[in-house]
Amino acid sequence: MATTEKHILYRIYFVAVCMFLFAIAVGGKLLNIQIVEGEKYQEIAEQRTYRNFVIPANRGNLYDANGNLLATSIPKYDIRFDAVTVSDKNFNENVRPLADELSKMFGNSSSHWVQKLRTARANKHRYLLIARNLGYSQYIRVKNFPMFKLGSNRGGIIVEQRTVREHPLGSMAERTVGYERQDDSGYYTRVGLEGAFGPYLRGKEGKRLKQRIAKGQWKPISDNNEVEPKDGYDLISTIDVKIQDIAHHALLQQLEKYEADHGSVVVMETATGEVKAISNLGRTSKGTYFEKLNYAVGEAHEPGSTFKLMAMVVALEDKVIDTSTVVDTENGEMVIHRRKVRDSKRGGYGKISAAEAFEVSSNVGIVKLIYDNYKDQPKKFVDGLTRMHLDESLGLAIKGEGTPYIPTPGDKTWSGLSLPWMAYGYGSIQITPLQTLTFYNAIANGGEMVKPRFIKEVKEWDKTIEKFEKKVIDPQICSPETVAKVTDMLKHVVERGTGKSLYEENFSMAGKTGTAQTEYWKEGWAQNRQYISSFVGFFPVENPKYSCIVVIHKPNNKVGYYGADVSGPVFKRIAQKIFTDTPVLDEFESLETTNPIIEKNYEKYYAAARNLKEVVPDLTGMPAMDAVSLLENLGVKYELSGDGEVSQQSVAPGTEVADNLVIKLKLS
Repeated sequence: MATTEKHILYRIYFVAVCMFLFAIAVGGKLLNIQIVEGEKYQEIAEQRTYRNFVIPANRGNLYDANGNLLATSIPKYDIRFDAVTVSDKNFNENVRPLADELSKMFGNSSSHWVQKLRTARANKHRYLLIARNLGYSQYIRVKNFPMFKLGSNRGGIIVEQRTVREHPLGSMAERTVGYERQDDSGYYTRVGLEGAFGPYLRGKEGKRLKQRIAKGQWKPISDNNEVEPKDGYDLISTIDVKIQDIAHHALLQQLEKYEADHGSVVVMETATGEVKAISNLGRTSKGTYFEKLNYAVGEAHEPGSTFKLMAMVVALEDKVIDTSTVVDTENGEMVIHRRKVRDSKRGGYGKISAAEAFEVSSNVGIVKLIYDNYKDQPKKFVDGLTRMHLDESLGLAIKGEGTPYIPTPGDKTWSGLSLPWMAYGYGSIQITPLQTLTFYNAIANGGEMVKPRFIKEVKEWDKTIEKFEKKVIDPQICSPETVAKVTDMLKHVVERGTGKSLYEENFSMAGKTGTAQTEYWKEGWAQNRQYISSFVGFFPVENPKYSCIVVIHKPNNKVGYYGADVSGPVFKRIAQKIFTDTPVLDEFESLETTNPIIEKNYEKYYAAARNLKEVVPDLTGMPAMDAVSLLENLGVKYELSGDGEVSQQSVAPGTEVADNLVIKLKLS
């Protein structure tokens, strides 16, 4: 009996010791957590309760050369209500007045809003949606409603801001304006000017502290941000909205007429290389057109007859021919290495000069001139092309520039046909429309090749951050004598050559037609021939101010496919419209100086934007796009009539903004 009791006692002691040791271990762990790891676990708890959220900065605006908006960020606001944080006194005193104001602004009866707010309070709803997508003036109005004006803690208002990027021009120049998007992994997709100059436009993000509430939702701790976002800079582009509009619609009209697959047009200022308009339209399955891809910048292809200018410049520079050199086009057909070269005119042109061969775009004539003089030294011809930078990319800021390619003896693609085929724009040559235009622009510019430019300067309000000056690729790609000779040839193409249907006595243009076969390597091409129709040149001939290229892919060949018929009229329409709207006078010599009209537009727009309140601003004298931007930020509806700048507004400046206010703007 005593032995049994002793065993029981030992067990009790053992259990007591174990419990004592366990208590010591638990106590030690608690002390370790509190003293050693306390800060760590406290930080984890706070992270689960509080978190800093990123506030995206407002992107800077993108303007055309005259101060008209191409892209802008418009702030939008969502309003929510925390029904828990408001005291009983504040809630009961303000719920009816708040409901009355909400009813006036958003519709539904006052009793509807009272019931909605009371139900949210009864259910302890901390994130009740009141309104979405409010403009700035609407947000300010709601913020001053009864109860809400007490702030986030006492009044329960939760304000969430975001920005929406809008393009006032719509689909015009959409691929050139472009976009910049960031995915969840932080990878950026950059297109056009928005993508190329994203670091200037995007600004610096801010931070806002929020608290986690029920159902995984987060609400701001206060109305103030931890770090205020810094808005991005504004960009002033070289695009001219008026010229862009002309180019876009001229191209669209011709694409629709010829049922083409896609096309592009670029208008460049000769002396500076500033791109004044660029349009790229692709066909949808429904037969409509939109800015699908940036074909002018990115699509390299065999150019066809527009490349004959490059071939002629090399031959003239090497002095192996002159414009008066006679070439026999025979019956319009010749055979080289068992392959035929044909002219579009049956029977050929007989014996003609080199200049005439260029003017009528004789394939046989050009091929003979190049092949006869370079067949024993083809690299000399290729060196002449590369000396003029035709194998070099332009190094554009816009992403996706097509890579040019000029075949060279020794390449895998080189054969006995390469030299004669290159003479008239085939033989695996690859070049984009903008690269072709840059060469033609150099001829118009007296031989000086300038880099195409899309941006003039970066601004922060009225302060210039950075200017982008003219860049010269080559001060003289060929001799002045050669420039003069080929300029006459380009002029005669329009006056009496393949482009004579475009000629008008009172308006001088110079250029070259191009009708290139494409996809000729595909099976069945003979039954369904596809072409690339183009026209590239400059105007006016006497003192070129603008160069332009039009390229249209795969027009319906039953309707037409020759460059002079398909692309030439687009060039002519653009040139004449620019010439009519913008008389070419000596005053254009100071293109690089500050434009007081632009500065005046900026000053007025920025002043109005800074002082934007709940009153109608003075919009007279502003470009339409700026006026529209201000009204949208105010949440005011508008109606436009006419074209240009605001000459009249139906509501006087200083008038208080009210619901359903509509302002009619007359433009002239």
